[in-house]
This record gives sequence, C-alpha cells and structure tokens, in this order.
Amino acid sequence: MNKKSWLNGFGILLTAWLGMSLPPLSDRPASAESSVSQPGVKHKANVERGRNIFNGNGSCSYCHGMDGYLDRLPQMAENIAARIARLNPPPTDLRDPGVLRLKTNKERARAIREGHPSTGRARDFTMMTDRDMADTLFYLAFIRKDPNPEKD
Repeated sequence: MNKKSWLNGFGILLTAWLGMSLPPLSDRPASAESSVSQPGVKHKANVERGRNIFNGNGSCSYCHGMDGYLDRLPQMAENIAARIARLNPPPTDLRDPGVLRLKTNKERARAIREGHPSTGRARDFTMMTDRDMADTLFYLAFIRKDPNPEKD
C-alpha cells in the first residue's frame, strides 16, 4: 500500500470515527472527462480530489459545511465563525439543486474564481488550477446528485 492510499484510508477511518458521514462515492464513477474552463481541453475530473479541495485548501466548507452540509462547519476561529453567521444572504445549500441560481459549470467556475455578487463569497485568491476547478465542480455535481455533471 502506497503512502497516498494509506493516508486516504486513514482519513476515511478518522472521519467515520469522528461521526461525520461521507457521501457514498460508489454510485457515480470516480472520474470523468471534463472541459470546465478551456474549450477543447479535457481534464480527468475526480470526485475524491474535488472533495478534498472543497473540505480543505478551498475553504468552501467554512461557509457551506463539510461535504456541503450547512450544519457541519469545520473548526475555525471564533471571529471567522461569527462573520459567517452574520452573512446576509446566508451561504447556499449546495446539496439542494432547487435553490441554486447558477445552472452551468461556466457560471459556477466564474463565481468560485471571481466571487459571487450579493453574497459573502469573496474573490478567490488561491488561483485554482483548471484541474482543481474541474475536480471541485465534479464534486459539487456529485453532492447535488446532478445527472449531467458536465453541462456548461
């Protein structure tokens, strides 16, 4: 077993031990071809990698909750939690396609990179790579059970 596989397995066990539920990754393929940000350029999108970005470096989970569950916020500084609690409008439930205003991956990618008007979503200065974006968008499609995750 290589180091990456061991760490992934450990992370899953730790998450289960802490009592957090993980989205079942088995009802969808783990990857698919995606042309999210550059027409004609294909990236192999990966659900698990997108999940790691969403819950990790991407900091998406600070507002949208771990794995998109609004009531499962990660541990954070008290002042950051207080700011997030005061957001008006509050963060969107990314698991509920009925409340989402952005309908295409192009719109979603733009909001992630440039911010989202009339929300607390600020410009993302982490400069996500095209692969990071494709993986994150594929993961977002997974959690909202989108039957067409590649629509632009």
